[in-house]
Amino acid sequence: MTKLNSKIPQGPVAEKWSNYKAHQNLVNPSNKRKIDIIVVGTGLAGGAAAASFGELGFNVKNFCIQDSPRRAHSIAAQGGINAAKNYPGDGDSIYRLFYDTIKGGDYRAREANVYRLAEVSNDIIDQCVAQGVPFAREYSGYLDNRSFGGAQVSRTFYARGQTGQQLLLGAYGALSKEINKGSVKMYNRHEMLDLVVVDGKARGIITRNIVTGQIERHSAHAVVIATGGYGNVFFLSTNAMSSNGGAAIRSWKRGAFFGNPAFVQIHPTCIPVHGDFQSKLTLMSESLRNDGRIWVPRKKEDAEAIRAGKMSPKDLKEEDRDYYLERRYPAFGNLVPRDVASRAAKERCDAGFGVGTGLAVYLDFAAAIKRLGADVIKARYGNLFQMYEKIVDENPYETPMMIYPAIHYTMGGTWVDYELQTTVPGLFAGGEANFSDHGANRLGASALMQGLSDGYFVLPYTIQNYLAAEIGTGPIPTNTPAFDEAEKAVKDRIAKLLNIKGSKSPDYFHKKLGLIMWDNVGMARTKEGLELALAEIPKLREAFYKDLRVTGSNEEFNPELEKALRIADFFDMGELMAYDALHREESCGGHFREEFQTPEGEALRNDADYMYVAAWEFKGDGQKPVLHKEELKYEAIEVKTRNYK
Repeated sequence: MTKLNSKIPQGPVAEKWSNYKAHQNLVNPSNKRKIDIIVVGTGLAGGAAAASFGELGFNVKNFCIQDSPRRAHSIAAQGGINAAKNYPGDGDSIYRLFYDTIKGGDYRAREANVYRLAEVSNDIIDQCVAQGVPFAREYSGYLDNRSFGGAQVSRTFYARGQTGQQLLLGAYGALSKEINKGSVKMYNRHEMLDLVVVDGKARGIITRNIVTGQIERHSAHAVVIATGGYGNVFFLSTNAMSSNGGAAIRSWKRGAFFGNPAFVQIHPTCIPVHGDFQSKLTLMSESLRNDGRIWVPRKKEDAEAIRAGKMSPKDLKEEDRDYYLERRYPAFGNLVPRDVASRAAKERCDAGFGVGTGLAVYLDFAAAIKRLGADVIKARYGNLFQMYEKIVDENPYETPMMIYPAIHYTMGGTWVDYELQTTVPGLFAGGEANFSDHGANRLGASALMQGLSDGYFVLPYTIQNYLAAEIGTGPIPTNTPAFDEAEKAVKDRIAKLLNIKGSKSPDYFHKKLGLIMWDNVGMARTKEGLELALAEIPKLREAFYKDLRVTGSNEEFNPELEKALRIADFFDMGELMAYDALHREESCGGHFREEFQTPEGEALRNDADYMYVAAWEFKGDGQKPVLHKEELKYEAIEVKTRNYK
């Protein structure tokens, strides 16, 4: 058996999940009380998993980096969640959702996992409605749907621009029930700083109490990481400031392979950078592309006049506007996938047609307001318009929004098999923390779908297949050499950072790293740029360990220490991303190598040489990671060049 055994069940793709569940090992109710499970993260994947494990009867320890599970970054998702209900009757089906997801990921996702995702999508909606999630409804009372990029059907369920928040509250309600019952013990304000592996199996974690600084040991028969993505390696992203890749990197260094780290999503509709001192970027939901039209001036002189403040976008006549997505992609128009829309915006701005600072395009609702009325637009998108006006101080009902692509979601993540188990037995990964469902580009409204799929409908089954062999193990002790070593490693790492006593803040180094990453491992990549990043990151890391200044101590609430610990991990993450992007000599989805593009500027895949998952093994600090390949085979679909025209 190879280390990359994906454990994909036999049979037709539409029957794999049913066959798996029919033959998996189970843990009976009385034995579940003997089993402990650690879940790190309380977003949609982590919160749903912890609630489900508790409902099944397991003993669950759930760790939350925020002061409440309600503050998990899932709350920030705006536009919606996909499912194949076909309520509008426009031709949707499980197969079509599966196909659109594979195609949207540019044929770099595992077929069996994606079909399972589409298959359970309808159950997610039923689950959330039962929890009281206030999805938008039509006048008749039926759940409403809207369109999102990469699909020609309306399959996205939504709650205005607050879908993530409402879904998270549903999961939080289920989780709170289990906390009250005693099946789940919640650890708020705790950050995982290491994974403990005993005799080759994941047996616990080392955490830091963020309020007191106390280092703690926690054991279990299995560990689930559901801590989101690593987009903050770029410093400026749409992620919350506390979002980090720490749990994934710590797991990687303990033996869990990392899959497709170069696959990072650039979201096309974000509020542009507006200064040197902001710490994050704000996403404007993709749902706005349902009714908003994206354009730039058709003439460079008009773009220059707008940038100089001599002209308003409202002054331009219709014939002087270039609705470039509608022009280039007539079949999908403004609803092309995110990677396509992002590159198109960059191309227009690079060519000199950008507005604002030159790095922005317009998202205009004038036609929709004229067609539908301002009240309808306000009902659909009012809170998003309000958020834009508060940040930019312009009324988007009257003046077009300015948007530009920004780092958003990470498709790469900890490598997992069909059971969502990593290469470390007993360690599982769910949601954005794993690589499994989105290939090289995630379609909009699929993140919430995957998080809840993994948490409610996949992990509760698959983890039992592993835990069935653990019922005779007994409680996992924490007074063992493995826990001693892991705790010492954490304390040594903290002491090292505190004792540098240099002159530069953690943010200073994070911004430097972010610029290296954005310039060389961002929206467009080249061999030269990636090699430069791999040369510059070690230099910056060396400077970090020589001149970092962390104020305060470990025995207190210390945000600067938290930042320093995460930035140390971001150096490793940035290098890993650059290695992966350099080795993959093709363009696919969000991974765009400028050397590999069609004459029209589209991504040029190389299926003959790169139709695989790149899984990277840690070989030691300062050493190049080792590449392992999981071949991707497509049996239910025909692999084609993506075409949204």
